[in-house]
Amino acid sequence: MSEVDYRRQMITPNENSHSQSQPNLPQTPAGTHTRATRGTILLVEDDRSIRRYLEVILQRAGYTVISTGDGLEAMKAALSNTLDAVVTDAIMPHLNGYELCRFLRRHPKMSQLPVILLSGIERADSSHVEEARADIYLSKPVRPEELTGSIARLLLKAA
Repeated sequence: MSEVDYRRQMITPNENSHSQSQPNLPQTPAGTHTRATRGTILLVEDDRSIRRYLEVILQRAGYTVISTGDGLEAMKAALSNTLDAVVTDAIMPHLNGYELCRFLRRHPKMSQLPVILLSGIERADSSHVEEARADIYLSKPVRPEELTGSIARLLLKAA
């Protein structure tokens, strides 16, 4: 599936969406947990429609989501919130996902934070990934169960 098809799929309403009811998850302020939430995820994606799509996936899985549009916003959010994991696009303006990951790994309080890097291009040069030391690298379009399963495994391992 091409990136364009992926975006169309995300923004085209599903005719059956009204017949499949999803449980309403309680909304909580950023950085707080309730029994209904599984943790706080920092989501970093510059494409608004993809960011919203991933946000919905994570919220439906029970996570509290803090969303940002680029790496610089993400740095500020990471410094001012208690996070359980980071899901970041690899290629973004201002500060890309690799640079964000390096920042997190060098920060004493966030060095062990689980990080998942997402990219719409195949890994041609794995040196960026190894240098950034992300925990998991996923290619876009990412399947919802692949993303939520990866986060669950990382959080279980970190606990």
